Parts: sequence; structure tokens; C-alpha cells
Amino acid sequence: HVQLVESGGGSVQAGGSLRLTCAASGFYWEYYCMGWFPQTPGKEREGVAAIDSDGRTSYADSVKGRFIISKDKEKNTVDLQMDSVNVEDGGTYSCAAGSPPCELHGQFNSWGQGTQVTVS
Repeated sequence: HVQLVESGGGSVQAGGSLRLTCAASGFYWEYYCMGWFPQTPGKEREGVAAIDSDGRTSYADSVKGRFIISKDKEKNTVDLQMDSVNVEDGGTYSCAAGSPPCELHGQFNSWGQGTQVTVS
């Protein structure tokens, strides 16, 4: 049973930081591409960061230099460190797992329910 559970969301002022965590269980997630996908009501969900089985990362241009995706195999978690957040960064952030190659526009088939990020 595949489970992806996000946590760490909340309210933060513009310029501040948040750290989101995705807890993975029920599958060999370390062999998959893992990504973070924010969504605002009325807009399409789009990926901002992804990490592959070797730890290599990719980012959307809008978050480069501000967000860092990482994973901890011992803790079974994938984190998204969000620094210097903008109002435009707000939304519901979902964690997702997909097959390689690990690309932001690749195929992600397993999803968490998301955690809300509000930037004021």
C-alpha cells in the first residue's frame, strides 16, 4: 500500500522559510523519482522540484536558488526547504512518486494529499 504523507505547511511572511516533509511508505520509494507539486485553486498543478534515485535534483526556474529538495533514506522522507518565499509560492504542496527519468514534466503516479502553504 503506497502512502505519501506531507507535513510542515503553515503560514509564513514573504521572505521567510518553511521546510516541508514527505513521509513515504509501502513501496521502494528510493528507486523512484520524487517531486513536489504546488497547486492553487483554479490553476493546474505544476512541479517545482524533483529528485532521482541517485540524489540528482531538478527545479523549476521560478524556485531555483530558493528551494532545495532532498531525501533521507534512513528516515524515509523527502523534504523541500523553501527559503525567501514569495506570495506566489503559496498553495497546496503535494508530494508525488514517479518513474525515471526524473523530470518535472514526467509521469508521477502516486500522490499525497498535500500540505497547505500560505504566504502573506
